[in-house]
Amino acid sequence: MAELLLVRYGELALKSPPVRREFERQLRRNILDHFLANGLVGRLRSDHGHLYAEVNDAGDGTRALRRVFGITSVSRVWEVPTDFAAIRDRLVQLAEPALRSSASFAIRARRTGTHTFTSQELARDLGGAVLDRFADRRLSVDLEHPDVELFVEVRGPRTYLSRDRSAGPGGLPLGVAGRVAAMVDGPRGALGAYLMMKRGCRCAVVALPRGRAMVEGVLTRFDPKVRIRNSDPSEDAWVPQLVAAAEESHADGIVLPIDVEGYSAERERWGDRVLFSPTVGLSDEEVVERWKRIEELAG
Repeated sequence: MAELLLVRYGELALKSPPVRREFERQLRRNILDHFLANGLVGRLRSDHGHLYAEVNDAGDGTRALRRVFGITSVSRVWEVPTDFAAIRDRLVQLAEPALRSSASFAIRARRTGTHTFTSQELARDLGGAVLDRFADRRLSVDLEHPDVELFVEVRGPRTYLSRDRSAGPGGLPLGVAGRVAAMVDGPRGALGAYLMMKRGCRCAVVALPRGRAMVEGVLTRFDPKVRIRNSDPSEDAWVPQLVAAAEESHADGIVLPIDVEGYSAERERWGDRVLFSPTVGLSDEEVVERWKRIEELAG
């Protein structure tokens, strides 16, 4: 039986209608690429500002979608008609196994469309229904730091209920902002490639031994189609490899793992080529900390 996932995206929804439509098409293609790479069966449908993925396994589907650039969050949802009684009854069913004795909870309600109630009124009335149904559990409402959050998203005639929200990487869909070629010799190079991918760039990678596991174990999770060239660790052996990767992929620029002190020398070395270094202002400690968070998201 198919399970339903609600996919939210942020930045691309702010674009003009023609640009948004193209970005959404690219996002759909990227999602299907991730499903294929992870052996998932699924189909997509959409409304304004959201995608819905019907998948054969919600857990595997969520893990795949959390690695798709452009997606801000994913929730497994249960769909009901936009009718207060239907919403209340299904929400109580979802809440029952999550609400232990003396737990605190919050209802997070949002709505799109014209209805006879506001989001605040819906949250208030549903919260009251939960308190009444589980009066013997001595529950309390805590809107700041609840033990359990229950999400209600009213989308016109249909409403989607969930108990969780898994964060995605955000950014823009891969493929909407050109191509680059990146050298990865460790966390700084891996983070630089990741940040360019997050801005929508397809990234070909030249991996040195110290960065190979970061490319193969992490970056490929975010782009199953990433092109990888391996280079030996001898001094500057990666340079012709990076040139070849840039030419082969028709890259608009190259991405290097350099800090502020090294920027001038690299700028001189690469002449007229467009040079990106998104980590240039970060300390080594900041780079490592950010890369650890990306590894967690990839896992």
